[in-house]
Amino acid sequence: MPKLRVAALTVAALCAVLLVTGCTRAVDGRAVSVYDNPFQVAGLPTTSGPNGPRENVPPTDLSADNGDGGEIDTLALNAVTDVQAYWDKHYGTEFEGDFEPVEKLISWSARDSRRESVEFCTESTYRMVNAAYCRLDNSIGWDRTLLLPTMSETFGQMAVVMVIAHEYGHAIQNNADIVDRDDPVIVKEQQADCFAGAYMRWVAEGESDYFTINTSDGLNSVLAATVAIRDSDPDDPESVHGSAFERVTAVQVGFTDGAKGCKGIDMDEIEQRRGDLPQTFDGASGEFDITEESLVELGKALSVILPVPDEPVYSYDGAEIDCRDGVSTEPVTYCPANNTIATNVDGLSERGAATDEADVPLPVKVTGDYNGYVVFISRYTLSVQRSRDQELVGAKTGLRAACLSGVATGKLAETGRDVGDITLAAGDLDEAVSGLLTDGLAASDVEGKTVPSGFSRVDAFRAGVLGGEETCAARYE
Repeated sequence: MPKLRVAALTVAALCAVLLVTGCTRAVDGRAVSVYDNPFQVAGLPTTSGPNGPRENVPPTDLSADNGDGGEIDTLALNAVTDVQAYWDKHYGTEFEGDFEPVEKLISWSARDSRRESVEFCTESTYRMVNAAYCRLDNSIGWDRTLLLPTMSETFGQMAVVMVIAHEYGHAIQNNADIVDRDDPVIVKEQQADCFAGAYMRWVAEGESDYFTINTSDGLNSVLAATVAIRDSDPDDPESVHGSAFERVTAVQVGFTDGAKGCKGIDMDEIEQRRGDLPQTFDGASGEFDITEESLVELGKALSVILPVPDEPVYSYDGAEIDCRDGVSTEPVTYCPANNTIATNVDGLSERGAATDEADVPLPVKVTGDYNGYVVFISRYTLSVQRSRDQELVGAKTGLRAACLSGVATGKLAETGRDVGDITLAAGDLDEAVSGLLTDGLAASDVEGKTVPSGFSRVDAFRAGVLGGEETCAARYE
């Protein structure tokens, strides 16, 4: 249930589940590994074509109570129509009984006065900057003047479609009776994220009459929207939707495995997946300034977590160095010839400057210290790959770097490890995910080149966090 609060102008809403090391999917009738080709996205080609509503789409016969017939309402109604078409085709494969479409749609303006506001799910829509499913009357409603336009302007029109697909996921839960009133909200929310991911796969496969999405910047933007409306403060009692890391995971599971992958999400699964990952700030901000001293400590921790027989040399005088078999990659460079990691500390610190979400309620990129630290970690993982005689240029090199960076991240979260003063804080994984979606430097090779799919970059990082080195080896050798 996305919610953009008018007073604080923050969003709470819009992932989860099983990490499968040997995942396969049917493509053109064949069972294939979704990791065989680093330039594919969960078994689909990486595309850079059209993204958004198709032209000359068939008119929908749906309407929304209190709608204004404008562009946003039209987009939302077309999204409902298309999501219903997906579930009409796929519901019977995953659930017993018949698919029952939502019975009512309602649109409102969060800018309306109290007198002009209407009622949704027994509540006034006055200043309700939200989109939601109401199980009381099997309805879906949305704010057409603040929430959905902001999503569209910031992340593109497919972000609005994603919101609608998420809310329809709640309708599917109700239709299939797979959750009840006593189930934790986070289970319901991450299942709904997963169902939305399954629908997005259908769109990416070209099955939608109304929309198209490419698997590079298009899918990246949808995931970035999911990051932006994460639970940014795990200590807030209303934080019941999950971190960006969790929510992106759920979307990716739905996209990769379809609706069947979403049914395994319950509280036991969520707790198992969280493991030792930090779930609270414990009264601190979680931010740790990037300095030469902190990087020295991080280097010591990495030598324990991912030991190599020939430890790299560290330089903190800048990322520009003379290297016969590498190029400078600001703000951190790895040179294989002399096994050196050279860092522009000020540049890395700037990369790790925290986002002021009071000023940017829907940040395109969520920044913070770990957005810098994970890049430093990824250059260390290139030294690890060098020690293993692995290729240091190419797509798999970058994905291995992301995966091994995930391994190091997961180890930093474990308690009782002898890794100095370096520990993981709540929100760090979200910062890493956001960086991987935007420029992907932490998933790049020694030349700074990375695959165009942020989905694949995040998927590799998550595999390392949750699956460890064995998963990295199974996927990217």
